[in-house]
Amino acid sequence: MSNRTLITTAAASLMSLAMLSAPVLAQAAAKEKCFGIAKAGQNDCANLSGSHSCAGQSKVDNGKDEWKYVAEGTCKTMNGMNMEEAKAASMMKKDDMMKKDDMKKMDDTMKKEEMMKKG
Repeated sequence: MSNRTLITTAAASLMSLAMLSAPVLAQAAAKEKCFGIAKAGQNDCANLSGSHSCAGQSKVDNGKDEWKYVAEGTCKTMNGMNMEEAKAASMMKKDDMMKKDDMKKMDDTMKKEEMMKKG
């Protein structure tokens, strides 16, 4: 094999490799994180709440803090949320839980006061 043939073959191989890898890179760039659509055990990575840090560890279906990669622009059609919406939804959930805790404490206090009045 002559040097010229060897160089031509190597150049053709490099060009083919570049052409094959371009669509893969384009596909990777055209994805987005979509929150609230992952089924239990099918999330792609760590959740917003920090309760786990790996793929496949979600415990509930459609957890608001769990996410999957989807094709860009398709998240809303799957009733999913972007990261800001998921954070806001998680904060609302925490506020609701705090209100429930406050209500329970008030009920407990009122029950204790009634019991003290009755003797």
